[in-house]
Amino acid sequence: MKRVTLRQLRIFDAVARHLSFSRAAEELHLTQPAVSMQIKQIEQFASQPLLEHLGKKIFLTEAGRALLVHAQAVMREMEEAQQSLAALQGVNQGTLDITLISTAKYFAPGFLAQFCGLYPGVKLKLAVNNRAQLLQRLLDNEIDLAIMGHPPQGLGIVAEPFARNPHAIIACPDHPLADKRRIPLKALSRENFLVREPGSGTRALMERVFRDHAMSVNATMEISSDETIKQAAMAGMGIGFLSLHTVELELQTGRLVMLDVVEMPVMRKWYIVHGRDKRLSPVARAFREFLLTRAASALHPAEKKPAAKRTRRRT
Repeated sequence: MKRVTLRQLRIFDAVARHLSFSRAAEELHLTQPAVSMQIKQIEQFASQPLLEHLGKKIFLTEAGRALLVHAQAVMREMEEAQQSLAALQGVNQGTLDITLISTAKYFAPGFLAQFCGLYPGVKLKLAVNNRAQLLQRLLDNEIDLAIMGHPPQGLGIVAEPFARNPHAIIACPDHPLADKRRIPLKALSRENFLVREPGSGTRALMERVFRDHAMSVNATMEISSDETIKQAAMAGMGIGFLSLHTVELELQTGRLVMLDVVEMPVMRKWYIVHGRDKRLSPVARAFREFLLTRAASALHPAEKKPAAKRTRRRT
């Protein structure tokens, strides 16, 4: 390859991500012919095709996949260089690229809003992924930071706890156990549980809690999102084990109740995570420090209120 400009690498990256000339053109505010011309020039420099067309679909060739890895590395280096220069003018510039585990979307935006209020010049690039996707993005060095509840061991990442993450059993207000107090865990052995999919940190925690009591979960429905579990629980289809951050609104409005189960809520922690060898930008370092110093005392409202104040929903 002779010489390719940074602009051409950005165009190639957009086409490779979307596998579409039209969508890449829309993202970059270019015409589709202009995008096609730039891709042709890159292929001339490479002396081999980077894309192949099968019917109406576009696929990367082996050479295209190899170039994409280097193109994204170059763009990350340029972004880090820009942020390092911006740091000379203070933290109030640059981009924070962060990914949330799906459960964290219910509370993390509040912290992000506070941070952006302190540094209004910071741009935010936010994604919400499941556990597998989030870990892959960390391993591929695609993001600065991630927020998750159950970081793995031995993957070359740094995980620091910054807030409490209480988990409990939730049910509809009309559930027979809704008014009971000090419910033993064994009393739930015959209940229909709405559970997250295998690999979910929430499910792993739930199974560990029951396993520690020599019990198994009667999983009648496996659901891949907390939101759907909440809706199913409100419809009386079963009970769920969820982070209380995901059901705060439903508890406050009486659409769901937290069952008063002995030894619950189960306390976990939220973690701010990054690659061990990741060179954090000034903005990423500032946000990490913000979470570690500002969020440590955060409590969920359910931790402050006695269970006796819960009420049934009136119909």
